[in-house]
Amino acid sequence: MIEVNKEYCKGCGLCIRFCPVDALERAEELNERGIYEPIEIEDKCTGCRLCEMICPDFAIIVEEEEEKKSSKKEKVLLCCGVDRKKKAGGRS
Repeated sequence: MIEVNKEYCKGCGLCIRFCPVDALERAEELNERGIYEPIEIEDKCTGCRLCEMICPDFAIIVEEEEEKKSSKKEKVLLCCGVDRKKKAGGRS
């Protein structure tokens, strides 16, 4: 999930231009500050955080959804040789 801080964003569009999966687009209407802020296109963000890193105003925060977090944690555990299913059943 991509969160844009409307107080910090100046609408430069770098996040939109450099997103590798085109997960952001420019809003169709100006916001109250007179800028076209970036908006997330649902289900396209992969969580790479490039938009967060490239934003010169630190206006973007990428938050992983809970199911993605747990999936990533499981992959790390398996990569390190920890099988939770085996461990839950006791020693083999």
